[in-house]
Amino acid sequence: MEKLRLHGHEAFFAGGWVRDYLLRKKPKDVDIATSARPDEVMRLFPNTRAIGAQFGVVQVRMYGHAYEVATFRSDHEYLDGRHPSSVSFSGPEQDALRRDFTINGLFYDPVADRLIDFVRGRNDLQNRLIRTIGDPGARFAEDKLRMLRAVRLASCLDFEIVPETWDAIRKLAPEILSVSWERIRDELVKLLTGPAPAAGIDLLHESRLLGHILPEVEAMRGVPNMEASGDADVFAHTRTALSLLRNPSPCLALATLVHDVGKPSSYSVDAQACFAGHARLGGRISERICRRLKMSREEAGRITDLVEEHLDFEQAKGLKESALRRLLGKPYIAEHLELHRVNLLSSRRDLEVHAYCVQKLEQYRHEPAPAPFITGEDLIGLGYQPGPIFKEMLRTIEDLQLDGIVRSREEALEYLSRSYPPAGTAES
Repeated sequence: MEKLRLHGHEAFFAGGWVRDYLLRKKPKDVDIATSARPDEVMRLFPNTRAIGAQFGVVQVRMYGHAYEVATFRSDHEYLDGRHPSSVSFSGPEQDALRRDFTINGLFYDPVADRLIDFVRGRNDLQNRLIRTIGDPGARFAEDKLRMLRAVRLASCLDFEIVPETWDAIRKLAPEILSVSWERIRDELVKLLTGPAPAAGIDLLHESRLLGHILPEVEAMRGVPNMEASGDADVFAHTRTALSLLRNPSPCLALATLVHDVGKPSSYSVDAQACFAGHARLGGRISERICRRLKMSREEAGRITDLVEEHLDFEQAKGLKESALRRLLGKPYIAEHLELHRVNLLSSRRDLEVHAYCVQKLEQYRHEPAPAPFITGEDLIGLGYQPGPIFKEMLRTIEDLQLDGIVRSREEALEYLSRSYPPAGTAES
């Protein structure tokens, strides 16, 4: 900023950085707004990249960080629901007036320690309000994602959305589907991993956005949660589980949101059969949701596994040693156990089984499983032909060894010859 100013340009911190600074939160991204044109910014700084030069945005790398430097601009008509058809470079007031919400339309001059407020954003910060700059319908028509962003900001900051902005969101909610699923996913992840995901989910429902982006979650409302005490429905159970998560990854947060999406379809008034198979059904539904949200294959698999297997840990105390080691050896076991913990607590059940799993997991970390009696090379040496049966044979012997049924290599060989005779596959 000093360099920009030394060359005769205005330069201010802008947007979310100023908002977080005034709220005494640690700002994440540093955005700089300046009167310098993109070509001038790129001429002044050696390590730059034009990431949106047509909109006046240049990325400058300094001190090991990347900073977005944007030229003051006015936006012309939006034709694609996200980008202006063209821009005109302007001054700071016109630049502030094009932004989404008043609390994001502030500038800060660090040299003079001066706040520059053309949109009364400081008042809304003090009163904890989310308000569009100008007409809400016009702001949301420019970029429909702003409706979801308003909800996310309100939940994460514990702010209230003013009536005219709120009414516009509810009216225009169906138009959220014109936004790319990648952008919807990113806002949803920020909401779910923020400080108040339960409040965020409530706002998504009340704004009517939830029914359009995640109708499977909306469908949980009103479904009695037979596994929990009290009159809570499945939606209430889910929002409570979300509120209990501790620093979740995006995958864990999303898995918690959808871990019971199989319940509406598997609900039965028969208490014995109520929600039968809902975890496996939920896994299939979750896979479809992940595809819709354009999750990576690895992320989708991780979320689906968390949903499908979230009930498996309830039987942990009755498992044999081999089965328990295999259960606690799952990839991302910490996320499985965290989902298990919040699922128990939100159903008002004690954590005895969870504590047992944590204790056994710690034990296994200090006591690795013993070396296997039999390897694949041993099977080949015994005359078995390599194939899918190898995995079954090795796993069977490993389980018997862990359960103390087979106590030596000799006993393992004897068991194999008896249970898997190599006739026809081995040399005589």
